[in-house]
Amino acid sequence: MNEVTNAHMIAKGNVQGVGFRATAQQKAMEIGVKGWVRNLPNGDVELEAEGTDRQVDQFIETIRKGPHRFIKVENLDVERSQTDKGYGSFEVRY
Repeated sequence: MNEVTNAHMIAKGNVQGVGFRATAQQKAMEIGVKGWVRNLPNGDVELEAEGTDRQVDQFIETIRKGPHRFIKVENLDVERSQTDKGYGSFEVRY
């Protein structure tokens, strides 16, 4: 049985108004992580993802690179834990 890895992230840069949330959700579904993404009032984007170590690592790298060409992630703060929050899907929160 694989332990669940959880990653809480704050993405800074050109990350709002460029399809970040929808693209992050699409990439999460492709990779198989569960969790959520939402815009923050200060212009950053907050994400939380959980899955296997490999899935979470892959998702973090995808977000760090910018999930598509119009997204420019200048900094990605990541806090990892082994907390299983039991997400059933990856959703866009408002």
